Amino acid sequence: MRRYHILMIITIMMFHYTSAQEQQNNSNYIIYDAAQHTAITLAALTDHIPSGSILIFGEQHDDSTGHVLESRIFEMLSQKFNNDIVLTMEMLESDIQPVVDEYLSGLISEKNFRKEARTWNNYDDYRPLIEYARQQGIRVIAANAPARYVNLVTRRGLSALHELSRPGKKYIAPLPVDTLNGDYHTRFLEAMGGHAIPGMHLYESQNLWDATMAYFIHKARKKYKPAVVMQLNGRFHSDYHSGVAERLNQSKNKVITISCFPSADLKQEDQAQYESLADYIILTKQ
Repeated sequence: MRRYHILMIITIMMFHYTSAQEQQNNSNYIIYDAAQHTAITLAALTDHIPSGSILIFGEQHDDSTGHVLESRIFEMLSQKFNNDIVLTMEMLESDIQPVVDEYLSGLISEKNFRKEARTWNNYDDYRPLIEYARQQGIRVIAANAPARYVNLVTRRGLSALHELSRPGKKYIAPLPVDTLNGDYHTRFLEAMGGHAIPGMHLYESQNLWDATMAYFIHKARKKYKPAVVMQLNGRFHSDYHSGVAERLNQSKNKVITISCFPSADLKQEDQAQYESLADYIILTKQ
């Protein structure tokens, strides 16, 4: 009986510590539930993620608080689903999947992994997720199209992809790759300064990125269902439920989106203005 009371006291103390810690950390960010029109906690967000779904975390690549939150969400979901989760990443290109697998299984060193996986300059922001996945035996999928094929499309257009060898085509979405029209195209042109660059096929490159990521995410969801798939990408790829999110929705996946970015003043910010961006909006302290 005495041991039972001690365990209860420890549990209560841990609960209060976790709650206080989240409340303190929450001064650096606000999570807004677009459907409920209200601010929620990190725990509430992860509670809302169902088994078999795809969670897209749209980040701003230089947002340090956002990187901490995506790592925390990943860990919380892995605990919720007993590691029945898959991590897919824009930050890793599909042709280095064997390198990823070798590192996760302990066959190669981190130094070799970072070199041969062509990791981004800010890889240290993503390292906690990779290391957690390695320790827990969680699958990591390199979802992005190889840069050399993106460059090919930028120079010559999507039609040039048909000239790739059969092995090369394994690393991209099945051909032909279509381009999304409407608002996504309009927002892309605005991001490029309001006009397309003559002689370049930048929007087609963007669609190759999106289509390839959606393809490998969808494959992971089918192969490992009912695992949750958590995708990391720049938020332009999934904001307004377009880009990667739109392509996944076309395949009748359960897709939940997060848009995370810095804000100048969390207290004064009107979160409601961002409701159309994603299912959950995370504003971080600038």
